[in-house]
Amino acid sequence: MITVNFLSSDERIHGFELSGHAESGPYGHDLVCAAVSAVSFGAANALMEVADCEPEVTQGGEGGYLKVVLTGEDREKEKAQTLLEGLLISLRTIEHDYSQYITITK
Repeated sequence: MITVNFLSSDERIHGFELSGHAESGPYGHDLVCAAVSAVSFGAANALMEVADCEPEVTQGGEGGYLKVVLTGEDREKEKAQTLLEGLLISLRTIEHDYSQYITITK
């Protein structure tokens, strides 16, 4: 199962942490994993390109782990907040249809 934890304080999201594998299909054909990976890496890239942030990014081992955290003044950027809220909505949409493979906490 994929677990997603959104890091927040004062009603603002300042990062997210993903871990695990969906295992909803054979390796290379796991649609839940592909969807979660696409929206998460897309959000991380958008934070850097669109919101002009420099988040701390940690990836782990054989995949299945990604942590992206805004630091300093980046936490106050409205574009960054909008992108992270969009990520939360995208992941909740996936969770709605595939709750046996992904769980989200905030």
